[in-house]
Amino acid sequence: MNIELTRERMIYHQIRPWDVSDKRVLAALAATPREQFVPETYRRLAFADTSIPLACGQTMLKPVLEGRLLQALQVEPEHQTLVIGTGSGFLTACVAALSAKVISIDIHAELIHAAAIKLADEKVHNVELQNLDFNNLKPDTGFDRILVTGSMPLFDERVLEWLKDNGQLVMITGTAPNMKVELISRSAQQYTRESLFETVVPPLENIATPAAFNF
Repeated sequence: MNIELTRERMIYHQIRPWDVSDKRVLAALAATPREQFVPETYRRLAFADTSIPLACGQTMLKPVLEGRLLQALQVEPEHQTLVIGTGSGFLTACVAALSAKVISIDIHAELIHAAAIKLADEKVHNVELQNLDFNNLKPDTGFDRILVTGSMPLFDERVLEWLKDNGQLVMITGTAPNMKVELISRSAQQYTRESLFETVVPPLENIATPAAFNF
């Protein structure tokens, strides 16, 4: 397999046709070797339009969904970003290519350990990995951008407290088969909520079911 040709086809025949046109996002996807973050058993599927099994019963999202989430996040080079759900580490690596600093958490120590090795191999130095349950997350700083890579049955209002002014949060809410990717933007103490598109992804593990939050 010609890796670079296959990567180019993934970007230009899968991701771009799904309304991903941000040049910085496309460049990050092109420069981050997705195949290195895929378990060796499934490496032949690294550029396929499919989710990929990971250890601990987790999955790596489809390339098209990764592209759409990255574009929706609108990360700038000076941003401090939180990624909830490290998984394979690929999305974290892409976010790191777009922002100044990334904190990425995952409930599974095995996934954090594997991601740490891969990020080090790729010389990604602006990521702090934490083996942490989302329910126990209590950041001591705010973030410009937050990306939640697994779904939540209902919006958890705690996440709003972690956004800086003018910050943005991208997350997936709902239960299968009715899930949607949402963009929440903060301006002072006001929040706006926009539904972007529908999808279905596995929920965050051990996720609590919070009371519904009304904007």
